Amino acid sequence: MSWPTHAPDSYECPFCRFQRGIFDEWNDPSDVVAVTEHVVARIAPKWWPDNPGGVLIIPRAHVENIYGLSTVIGHAVWDLTQRVAEAMRTSYRCEGTSIRQHNEPAGDQDVWHVHMHVLPRHAGDRLYLRHDEARWVDLEERKPYARRLREKLVRA
Repeated sequence: MSWPTHAPDSYECPFCRFQRGIFDEWNDPSDVVAVTEHVVARIAPKWWPDNPGGVLIIPRAHVENIYGLSTVIGHAVWDLTQRVAEAMRTSYRCEGTSIRQHNEPAGDQDVWHVHMHVLPRHAGDRLYLRHDEARWVDLEERKPYARRLREKLVRA
């Protein structure tokens, strides 16, 4: 089946730019915590108030949403998602993790490259009630989270 595309004609994918080494204040090489043949994991530049250090799991190949994802890449995304969640749980000392993935405008997708969010969770953090409170986080605030995850993932 052919699925509709939602990216505008002039869309320049920020995840593809990141992987090509084009950086800005919200995208830095130090954000990367793991790379596999098919997937890259990086600290997200946007966090919710009580959930710092969220991670994006991104296929290296450009695929707009889950409908076009091959099983090989889908399994690679899931495998790295699990590894990151486990590393996050211990290195952040959070009480749990949540995983989110969005497809199409009605599914709240806003970057036209499929990706998974791995979020640290704490009892009473009200993550899903505070979606509009997310903020962009500068590089210096992201660095310690990236360092802790990288260290844990390398040892795993």
